[in-house]
Amino acid sequence: MKIKQQAGFSLIEVLISIFVLTLGVIGTAGMQLVAMRTSQQSSLQSAAVQLATEMADKMRSNSTQMNQADATNPFLFSHDSATDAQPDAPAGVCYVGEDECTAAEMAAFDIFEWTMRLRELPGGRVAICRDASPWSATDGALAWPCAYGAATANNAPFVIKVGWQGKNPDGSLIRDANRQFPPSIAVTVEPYVR
Repeated sequence: MKIKQQAGFSLIEVLISIFVLTLGVIGTAGMQLVAMRTSQQSSLQSAAVQLATEMADKMRSNSTQMNQADATNPFLFSHDSATDAQPDAPAGVCYVGEDECTAAEMAAFDIFEWTMRLRELPGGRVAICRDASPWSATDGALAWPCAYGAATANNAPFVIKVGWQGKNPDGSLIRDANRQFPPSIAVTVEPYVR
C-alpha cells in the first residue's frame, strides 16, 4: 500500500490566499485615505486657529478702534473668499518702521492683509461680530449668524468665526441644515482695557 504525499499547494488555496491579501491591501489603502483627509483637515484647523488668534491680537492692540460703537467699528465685518471680491488695498502700508499710521489706517491695513491670508483656506469664510451664543444647539455646530439682544449689543463679546469647505473622513462635504458649511472655529475676543 503506497501513500501519496502532497507536493504543493492546490489552485484553490492559492486563490484564497490572494483574496485575503487583496482584502488587506484594500483595507490599508482605505485607512491611508482617511488618515490623509484627517491630516489635511487638522492642518486647516491649525491654520484657522492661528489666523483667528492673530486677528484677535491685532484687534486688542488697536483698542481705540476695537472699543468703538458697533455702527462704526471696523473690526465687525464678514468676508467670503469664494464669493466676495478681493478687498481693496488700503491707502497706506502700515508695517513697523514705515510711515506713521492712524488707528483707523492700521485697522484697515490689518483687515486687508488678514483677509488676503484667509484665502489660503479652501473657500475660506470669516465673520467677526458680537455674539452671545455662537453655538447652535439645534444644529449641534457653530453658526454663522450672530445672536445678541439689542440691549446688550455693545456689550456682547467679539467672536471671530472662521470656516472653510471641509470634508468628512468618508469624503463627503461638511454641510449644515442650510446646505452651507458651518464655521469650524470660533474665538472669543475680549479687549485688554475697556
